[in-house]
Amino acid sequence: MDEHGSKPVEGKRVGLHPALVLFGVIVGLWLFITLIIPKSKNTDTPQSRGMPPESPTTLPSTSFSSDVVPIFKTKTTIPEMNIINLTVPPATTDSQIVALLHHLKDARINNTLANVLPPTTPGDDLGEFAIAEIYIFSEPEYAVPEATEVLSRGAHAPGTLYPSSIPFEVAMEHVRGHYSINLHNRTTPETGTLGFGEDETGVYSKQFQKIF
Repeated sequence: MDEHGSKPVEGKRVGLHPALVLFGVIVGLWLFITLIIPKSKNTDTPQSRGMPPESPTTLPSTSFSSDVVPIFKTKTTIPEMNIINLTVPPATTDSQIVALLHHLKDARINNTLANVLPPTTPGDDLGEFAIAEIYIFSEPEYAVPEATEVLSRGAHAPGTLYPSSIPFEVAMEHVRGHYSINLHNRTTPETGTLGFGEDETGVYSKQFQKIF
């Protein structure tokens, strides 16, 4: 007798049809595979595996500073303008230029820069490199006074007043790195850049990137 008090009828199936039961099992397995298993995979984070999370991506300049410092030499100097022009091999990479910029900065801070470069302000109370403009080139033909003199005058200096065989725009694009020092300026005592740029005029070379 069933729950309603009626007797089972002979030849009549009691309960769900086996096909329906099989269909329900298949649906249940499908839901388990699509919903439960992927969720468990997604929760398998580095922390759950006992591994530290991936660190944020750092700026290229921070990793550049650990690169090998390239060979460099003083090509020309302009003492009256506190300018030093350096040359590096043509195959020098941007990361090596940044490493060189950090090397020069560390040497200035440690008062050892005079061991590798001629002082630009000998006898100055703030040091032998209180004011300096150091340009880095990989092409010796641009590491000349004509190029860095026009750069030091600025992008908007009248060409007729300061004639030069190398235009500003051309000289700027051949600068690999620039280290500017002015310890009399307490707000921004020094800057280092890939390429060359002027914040005052907003003129920058194509490869310009501020390093420090």
